[in-house]
Amino acid sequence: MDGKNIVIRVQSPAGTIRINVSLSVTLYKFFPMVADSCGIPLDGFELFRNRDKSDKLKRSSKVTIRSASLKHGDMLYLIPCKSPSVTPDSSSEEVTPLSTVKEDEIDIILAKEDGKITRSRDEQLCRHGANAKCVHCVPLEPYNEQYLLEHDPPIKHLSFHSHLRKLMGGVDKGKFALLENPNCKIKPGCTEHAPWPAGICTKCQPSAITLDRQTFRHVDNVMFENPKMFDRFLDYWRKTGKQRIGFLYGNYEVHKDVPLGIRATVSAIYEPPQVGTPNSLELISDDKDSIVDYIAQSLGLVRVGWIFTDLLADDLTKGTVKHVRNLESHFLSAEECIMAADFQTKHPNPCRLSTDGSFGSKFVTCIVTGDSSKQIHTEAYQVSNQCMSLVQDNCLVPTKDAAELGYIKESTSQQYVPDVFYSQTDSYGNKSKLLARPLPVEFLLVDVPSAFALEPLQSFNPLTTKELFPIENRSDVGDIQDMSSLAKYMKQFTSDEFLEAMLDFHLLIYLASMDVYPLRDHMDPLLEALKHRDKETVQAWSKGEQWLTVEHFMDAHDGTTHSGGPSSTTNSQQYSVGSWTCSQCTYINAVTRGTCEICDGPRR
Repeated sequence: MDGKNIVIRVQSPAGTIRINVSLSVTLYKFFPMVADSCGIPLDGFELFRNRDKSDKLKRSSKVTIRSASLKHGDMLYLIPCKSPSVTPDSSSEEVTPLSTVKEDEIDIILAKEDGKITRSRDEQLCRHGANAKCVHCVPLEPYNEQYLLEHDPPIKHLSFHSHLRKLMGGVDKGKFALLENPNCKIKPGCTEHAPWPAGICTKCQPSAITLDRQTFRHVDNVMFENPKMFDRFLDYWRKTGKQRIGFLYGNYEVHKDVPLGIRATVSAIYEPPQVGTPNSLELISDDKDSIVDYIAQSLGLVRVGWIFTDLLADDLTKGTVKHVRNLESHFLSAEECIMAADFQTKHPNPCRLSTDGSFGSKFVTCIVTGDSSKQIHTEAYQVSNQCMSLVQDNCLVPTKDAAELGYIKESTSQQYVPDVFYSQTDSYGNKSKLLARPLPVEFLLVDVPSAFALEPLQSFNPLTTKELFPIENRSDVGDIQDMSSLAKYMKQFTSDEFLEAMLDFHLLIYLASMDVYPLRDHMDPLLEALKHRDKETVQAWSKGEQWLTVEHFMDAHDGTTHSGGPSSTTNSQQYSVGSWTCSQCTYINAVTRGTCEICDGPRR
């Protein structure tokens, strides 16, 4: 050595590397040299002098290699730590912190399953006994291409867990199978140059992206529990001709028709505040959003997707609609893809094999539109993980004149946008790579089959002969949620049917958020009992002070007995003679009271 440069050895889980460094280099610049040599993010490791993690080196601009007493041939020990961007070259020890990621229950169930596709003994080809196996009857892997193609109907995409099994196959058994979300942003913290737009280098510059059709999907089927729930959603369009949007609540279940598949089962549709026209939809800020999620989670449900209509009447006498979404036009517009990607980004899929704890999303997009026979039907889609990253990093925008085309933004002084390409095959079979300006959004789509349950399910509204509680945010068509509608609804049920009366998703949202007397702080016992169909607990809750108060409000609007508490006496029965009505909450009080029993309002 020349006395100015020395060799420092760095031992990491991936092996030992040697770094040639000057004695005058500060530790602040030495750490990026280690990160670059090991292929590990700058914030993804720590350096120690000893193997037992003692005598830690700190990245400091005031300490040089010389002043740190590092000598030629010294060994440093690199210990990985949790980082938002762990590289796939890391060993299995590096992803230990991510093993604490809380995955969805359905993922935990499928991770424990064998997943093999069983085959029965072939009488013509198999030459062995009943207890033996050969190449003609041995179980197949869940990602077997021939099986997926020959399945009736053919399975176009691998399930996500089949995709994981494929990655974790082979000799290494998936030791290095880490899933990484695409990144379109400049890596922060680069010290080699001034920040963008003054400078950029290969270390911090995001790689160019080539869009591929995603071969797997996170959800393999969407199932609506019953047609009645779907028809109620469509009623708004039938009455007004305006399009409608809603959020789907339900559960993720095992889909047995696809190896290691996942099915999103829809139990309820919530319609948020919105402005609809025959040609457009606009969502409005929803003050009840947290209440809706609270009700759903308390009942064991999650938000599994969103649904919107795109219907144009064709022949009113026949009840047909126009077939507007097809190969000649588009299946999902660029704007809808961007909105779907935004929703999916807000509902990430927890995954312990991902470098940042999540990978893709199970959130689905459902469209109600006309099919080739001009009948109303439902189509379901997801956008690819690449599309999610493009939207999350603000790289994809729609075009003005073509719904089926998106456009990758160009770099500006405020934002660097990497080059995005897609492959196209011409009529002669020649492949060419094109810049995604513009971009056919079909490269971003993953289609998902959708259907109704063969035998209708009723998670809500089990008594199908009863009139249902009005749906929220439909005052323009006469569906009003107030005490009068609540009284009218409850009057249909006997005291023994209180559980069935409460099993209405829209009713529970109204009870938790009504202006006069919101019950959210008192509904936990009710929701827990409804979740487990505990009739005894529900009946006990109906006799409590909170529900009796609601009954008094109903009586003030209706004047008849309701089903809440089987032994309760209504407000109108107690104070039918010589009573007075509160000017603030309309509660009917006894003539002997000077102030309102409920709100202490003055007597009038």
